Amino acid sequence: MRTPPFRQQPSLITAITTLLLLVIVGTVSACAPFAPFPGANPATAASATTNLDTPAADSPAASPSPTPGGARREPPVGRAAATTSPLYRVRGTLPPSRCAAGGIQEGSASSYRQFMTRITRCLDRMWRARLTAAGLPFSRPSLRFTTTTRVSSPCGRWPAKAAGFYCSTNRTIYIGILRDALRNPYPINHAQFMAHEYGHHVQKLMGVMDYYGRSVWNAGPSTKLAFSRRLELQADCLGSAFLRQVSTDLAVERADWDSIIEWVTVNGHKNWLRNDHGRGRSQAYWMQRGFTVGSPSACNTWTAPANRVS
Repeated sequence: MRTPPFRQQPSLITAITTLLLLVIVGTVSACAPFAPFPGANPATAASATTNLDTPAADSPAASPSPTPGGARREPPVGRAAATTSPLYRVRGTLPPSRCAAGGIQEGSASSYRQFMTRITRCLDRMWRARLTAAGLPFSRPSLRFTTTTRVSSPCGRWPAKAAGFYCSTNRTIYIGILRDALRNPYPINHAQFMAHEYGHHVQKLMGVMDYYGRSVWNAGPSTKLAFSRRLELQADCLGSAFLRQVSTDLAVERADWDSIIEWVTVNGHKNWLRNDHGRGRSQAYWMQRGFTVGSPSACNTWTAPANRVS
């Protein structure tokens, strides 16, 4: 059955969030609860947490990928990982790929889990191809489902009111099979949530996460907020680039996407008084760039002028 278009869905979710910097046993973490689209209850919005320290010893390993000529090259580190990543220089959109993720049956935990697993596999295929083409390492994130938020990770406890989170220490995406998620059967909502979380994993593989963590460790509040906006707006852009490539399979029409962008422009910043994810117009700008271009080449927030990440 065809999924209702965005303009008819009352509870759309996008990856625009509040960033809270925590120090937990020497670890810098970023907590990012998702904001709702029209009709969603802010108290039950999904969320994401990104841990920003160095990988734990048992993290999935990833060695540098060979370039087309066979030579291996080390990925850039530090500021260069964010500002001049070879990922930006690969031409063309993300590789076309069918994503037969199916649908979600309202109230069905098994269909929700199956859908999110299939979306993650689609993300694996697309990002493996693009990172390999850029000569960067690739490793799949682990995916863990849970029916309770009483779960601890190397990044700390489950964030309050979160639907899921990404922990970069063990490179794992945690997804809650929770009542509020099961009440929302619209596939594109959950696909966008997963694409944003996977965007943080891509940032980890790029070296962006490590650069960010070191940069904000002893920084003042204004610097932390500025870095936070660049980090989260980039994840929005990367996620939207993926959504463009699977929009046919998820039955997303252009008018549907335009409705989302219009809503985000007006409302995207209203829940985040600290402006750690950018104004609505900034969120809409980077989402639109990612969806229109369909490539991470459009997602370099780290060299963008301040007014584009304000």
